[in-house]
Amino acid sequence: MNLAYRLRPQTLEGFIGQYHLVGQGRILRNMIESGNLFSMILWGPPGSGKTTLAHIIAKATKADFYQLSGVTSGKNDLIKIINEAQKNLSQSTKQTIIFIDEIHRWNKAQQDTLLPYVESGLITLIGATTENPSFEIIGALLSRCRVFVLKAFSQEELEKIIDSALQKNYKNTIAEDAKELLIRLSGGDARIMLNALEIAIQQFKNSIIQPSSIAEVFQTKSTGLYDKKADEHFNIISAFIKSMRASNVDAALYYLARMIEGGEDPKFIARRMVIFASEDVGMAQPTALVVANEVFRACETIGYPECAINLAHGTVYLAKAKKERNAKDAYARAREDVINFPNEPIPLHLRNAPTKLTKDLGYAKGYSWEEDNVGAEEGLSYLPEKLEKNKYYK
Repeated sequence: MNLAYRLRPQTLEGFIGQYHLVGQGRILRNMIESGNLFSMILWGPPGSGKTTLAHIIAKATKADFYQLSGVTSGKNDLIKIINEAQKNLSQSTKQTIIFIDEIHRWNKAQQDTLLPYVESGLITLIGATTENPSFEIIGALLSRCRVFVLKAFSQEELEKIIDSALQKNYKNTIAEDAKELLIRLSGGDARIMLNALEIAIQQFKNSIIQPSSIAEVFQTKSTGLYDKKADEHFNIISAFIKSMRASNVDAALYYLARMIEGGEDPKFIARRMVIFASEDVGMAQPTALVVANEVFRACETIGYPECAINLAHGTVYLAKAKKERNAKDAYARAREDVINFPNEPIPLHLRNAPTKLTKDLGYAKGYSWEEDNVGAEEGLSYLPEKLEKNKYYK
């Protein structure tokens, strides 16, 4: 039985994180304390406590608990549980919880099977997913569930989990720089972090766990890429952006590799690429934004190690793309006018005229939507009077 499993808390008192859901007076704590269960989807990153929370709910409410995998379980497994739930209902008042991990892996037919039983209240569904439920869960099922978003653990919360694991299970301590490295290379996934910690303890037999042991577990020597205060972290992302801006493909790839080997969150890199696509490439090559967004999506769905290829693809594309900042600069000029002239009256001809009164006041007068002309009459400005001569986009 691995450390992550052994350390799984049995009550809310031992549960770390997600205080917006389980803190005093919050919705899931109130539900657990009242025993009034309802079906829900827990949406959050890997290792954020979705499975643990489902177990805590079941134990606290004394419900019959069944766990299915969206990968290996199917409709037949579900029907067996439904039959058990119907038997239980005739013999006792105990509620039945079905927890489906990675519910987004179930197809439409499998999800449809759940509907009548969730709707009737025979079962309480707790689905766990790392994917956006709006895209992956059928609408009929989603409408019968509450969706709760679990956040990635903070640095402080992950440190608490490490300290708790060592105090309860081992006599070892961990060096501060080793702890920082363990958290970073785990990508915020508490399960990966605890499993790596356990391997480091078992394999290296050091009373004080050192960065070299953590690096060995993750098979990387990149223990010094980012300092503890994150100064180097920001230096490298800055060098990455500036290399792409200068169309230096080789340098951009080098800094990309340093970030990846240092355990940087791939979504952090991809987000900066999405910003870069509009900020620095802009209208010179508008498809850059499409490529950058697809790289971000790939990082979400694939993860390391394979998404490093997607990041490299996007980096080369953005570095080689033509550059211009006209859209960004134009917005900055427009924003400056908004700050300096915050409440300029909208020209009457651009206002909506839904009532007779507004029409009588001149709203929408001089603006037409016809085959031969769409827009304001010649001589009428689209900008407020004080700003009508200003030009933002060059």
